[in-house]
Amino acid sequence: MSKLNQRVVAITGAGSGIGRALAVESAKRGADLALSDVNEAGLKETAAQCEKAGAKVHTQIVNVAERDAVEAWCDAIVKHFGKVHVIINNAGVALNADVAHTEYEDFEWLMGINFWGVVYGTKTFLPQIRKNDWGHIVNISSLFGLLGIPNQSAYNAAKFAVRGFTESLQCEMRVSGENIGVSCVHPGGIKTNIANAARFSHSTSTRSQDADQLKKEFNEKLARTTPEQAANIILKGIENNQERVLVGMDAVALDRMQRMMPTGYRKLVAKFA
Repeated sequence: MSKLNQRVVAITGAGSGIGRALAVESAKRGADLALSDVNEAGLKETAAQCEKAGAKVHTQIVNVAERDAVEAWCDAIVKHFGKVHVIINNAGVALNADVAHTEYEDFEWLMGINFWGVVYGTKTFLPQIRKNDWGHIVNISSLFGLLGIPNQSAYNAAKFAVRGFTESLQCEMRVSGENIGVSCVHPGGIKTNIANAARFSHSTSTRSQDADQLKKEFNEKLARTTPEQAANIILKGIENNQERVLVGMDAVALDRMQRMMPTGYRKLVAKFA
């Protein structure tokens, strides 16, 4: 029997992609779901799939970059279910721009969702999770939380920050001895809509390539793992209390490369970028 059976699992960014797959696969494991997203139509579709799998579902439109909205969502979940055991901070966005041409507004937009959304979700839900006999916090970083990539400085900054924040929390939970697991997840290329919804700069480094072509190349050549495959790996990580979860063979291979060549890998990245 899964650890998630008869548990309440909260997931941000549940309207599509990995978030939707996590919700559906959690429902199959016997969990009840508290789902949020900014996409109402996508959220309704996810909820319908989870209910078909037998789960009780609570949904709410939430912008994770707004702390008050995250706190109100947590309050609504506790009021509805009486408890919450797991928070999966999954919501994320992408930005393709070199440092010189990254607009401050775009940088702040990305950090608000990809980093502060994780902080708000973790800090808001932790007190509620502590009230149970078991709980788990999952923060979605990225392969780009393990190594730097050109034209991804904002995304790298957020995902490296998520990694550091999460690893610090893991140490704190070890010190406290509480029965709360903490996982930092590093997906590689996943077949989701994140590339299609990404913002692009008009920098010199990207002007010669059409944004649609870049998206097509990512979706066809780099996104090798399905959301369902990713979700099952992440949920197994929860069930096995894994602190670091690598999703996809690309994440496994490039993590190994970074470990073997902690500074030298950048020469290879620059060569093939």
